Amino acid sequence: MSAATHDAPAVAARAALPLPYTHVDDIFIDGAWTPARGTGRISVTDPATGDVWGSVPDGTADDVDAAVGSARRAFAGEWPRLAPSERAAYLLRIADEVEKRAKELSLTNTRENGSPVSESAGAAANAAGIFRYFASLADYLEREDVRAFPKGGGESVVRREPIGVCALIAPWNFPINLVVIKLAPALLAGCTVVIKPASPTPLSLRVIIDAVAAAGVPAGVVNFVTGSGRLGDALVKHPDVDKVAFTGSTPVGRKIAAACGELLRPVTLELGGKSSAIVLPDADLEAMSKVLIRSSMRNTGQTCYISTRILAPASRYDEVVDMVTSTIAAGKQGDPLDPDTVFGPCATESQYRTVMEYVESGLAAGARATTGGRAASLTGGLEGGYFVEPTVFADVTPDMRISREEIFGPVLCILKYDDDGGNVDQAVALANNTEFGLGGVVFGQDRQAALAVADRMDTGSVGINFFASNHAAPFGGRHDSGLGTEYGIEGLNAYLSYKSIHRQP
Repeated sequence: MSAATHDAPAVAARAALPLPYTHVDDIFIDGAWTPARGTGRISVTDPATGDVWGSVPDGTADDVDAAVGSARRAFAGEWPRLAPSERAAYLLRIADEVEKRAKELSLTNTRENGSPVSESAGAAANAAGIFRYFASLADYLEREDVRAFPKGGGESVVRREPIGVCALIAPWNFPINLVVIKLAPALLAGCTVVIKPASPTPLSLRVIIDAVAAAGVPAGVVNFVTGSGRLGDALVKHPDVDKVAFTGSTPVGRKIAAACGELLRPVTLELGGKSSAIVLPDADLEAMSKVLIRSSMRNTGQTCYISTRILAPASRYDEVVDMVTSTIAAGKQGDPLDPDTVFGPCATESQYRTVMEYVESGLAAGARATTGGRAASLTGGLEGGYFVEPTVFADVTPDMRISREEIFGPVLCILKYDDDGGNVDQAVALANNTEFGLGGVVFGQDRQAALAVADRMDTGSVGINFFASNHAAPFGGRHDSGLGTEYGIEGLNAYLSYKSIHRQP
């Protein structure tokens, strides 16, 4: 059994990092950093070392009231009444300000959740790209939409209006961009917002708020509170919130959906996944190896849409196992601040324990670990952090927990399907035999055949020979993977309310 190479985190160098925030006492309300009402604190831990290096206020119901009240007053002001092109100009300025803060964003993000800097270094550029894309949709909002009655005799003017005050609740795996993909369309639409980050990752988003303030966005349009899940629940249920957008786990998403259903409140949910990569019999395995980590173990496996189940044809099963094993084993695991690191730690101690439980479950069920399969601290060099060796399981069967449940860590499962005569029906059935439906990949050299397989997969997004999110195309899950979509014009529409004004010519 081989394992990915790893190095000890450089603990001493962390104290000298140029981080704009560590221990803070304030939240952002009505255009200013304001002391939080409560006295509770939430610690921020570096998952590579286990050391606490920051803290933020554990907000109270009074903080939520203040933030929502600020957003409500701003929504009654000039912001929704600006022309969409005027709001777009603010988005373009925010994009510029975010890019100026790229280093601070990257380093803060990495210290919060252990994302390797090779990943977090692109967060600012990606966030700026999202702001610029949605700014480009201003013309869509300004275009007059007049629709004739099908039988004549009248016409309807369709107005697109901002939905109101929006609660934006972020996850810890990609804390920056998974807020920005909500914030940018909400702002362009003319909404005002209250942002609540995940409790393990509250500091990097303060940098985004600084960029918003520097861009001159009017006071109260964007507000920011920190706290535990209790605070998020208060925000979701607040009577002055008009719309909720949440990215996170399916169990929490169910609770938010139930609350919003009771309140008849629109909600967008981007939840978990257990996506599959179907390897067709003609797949180019060398080409697949070059995109495997990005498609199937991005961000140390802590990515919702990645294809953590590899479905390999029986005729090439051993070849696929060898390629996947060697590719994962060659990835360097170690200090996420090292630009050469591919795999960092699990983001939190609780997630580390969850992943290790799944690894042990796989071994107990008879799956074969071809690389990894242990806590990395047991092999020396990574003591103190929340490191799990990047693990590949072969001989996985569909009934195993590791095959059915989202692990959200550095674990891949390789299942075998019968491709006798080139038939891929069993592969499609395996891919669709899940409660989730978020991502997926098809690897094959015949592009038309790969497209035909992609069309049969019951999921929100599928890549052919790679996977990436497109800011201009809708992204959303089916079944237990969520409700609604983000990205694209469809993501903008989620922040709009429609009014039809009927008139006679």
